[in-house]
Amino acid sequence: MADPLRVSHGLWRDILRQFMHHKGAVFGAGLFAAIVIGVLAGPLLWDVAPDAPDFSARNAGPSAAHPFGTDQLGRDLLAQVLAGGRISLSVGLAAMVLSVGLGTLVGVAAGVFRRLDGPLMRLTDLFLSLPLLPLLLVIVMLFREALSASVGTNTGIFLLVVIAIGVTSWMPVARIVRADVLSVREREFVLAARASGTTQMRIITRHILPNILSPIVVSATLGIANAIITESALSFLGLGFPSDFPTWGRLLSDGVVYLSEFPWRVFWPGLMISLTVLSVNFMGDGLRDALDPRLRGRAAPL
Repeated sequence: MADPLRVSHGLWRDILRQFMHHKGAVFGAGLFAAIVIGVLAGPLLWDVAPDAPDFSARNAGPSAAHPFGTDQLGRDLLAQVLAGGRISLSVGLAAMVLSVGLGTLVGVAAGVFRRLDGPLMRLTDLFLSLPLLPLLLVIVMLFREALSASVGTNTGIFLLVVIAIGVTSWMPVARIVRADVLSVREREFVLAARASGTTQMRIITRHILPNILSPIVVSATLGIANAIITESALSFLGLGFPSDFPTWGRLLSDGVVYLSEFPWRVFWPGLMISLTVLSVNFMGDGLRDALDPRLRGRAAPL
């Protein structure tokens, strides 16, 4: 009898090998890793404070002293882009965890429990019918002051933006997970487990969730990109983080007024958003191919 641990290790080696054969995914993973390392190690790589003004160098172009230029107060844009990246990536990761968690919970519940399927899917349709951006704006405007007063301005806005994005972006994940659960629950190994008296919770955790891992992981990677774009849109509209708490979207919003005269004000944050979203999308494509057994021509892992 095959050793389950050895089979699991072989499976993950197979997935990793398939992922490494996807050139776009390898490029995306390398680019995303470089961005993450760059923004996390920003204070070590560039020790200029992002909020330190230099009025003698206001709106200066790229130079040796300021590689990305400066803003209207003389603050270094490279330092702001690095600091803003930490915030934008944190928002993206936290909102992704919330949205994927909610979507997986709703999708599994709807797929496994027949009586919950109708109500949960109608709830999903209701959320999908709501206009996303106006809904986000209303949520932020209603709860911004209350959260800021209770936990502090920066922490309150961070929590509000993460929760707002998470609770308004779980619906596609729920639909994808439900469709996969409906397919997996009728397979022979699930029926055999149910006939042998296995509890519903163990069937879900031992047999269903491992076999729907592919759409969950792909949705998680793409959710990071969607969350970063949504946060950037909120900050661009002036309802995200304050100007002294820079994110890539906030830097875009502050620089758009100076676009015709000082285009580098919007070029660098816009480039970082584009590269991050591109790298995450490439990784999502590679993970989809590596985790989906039908695309790799092998039997599904049980």
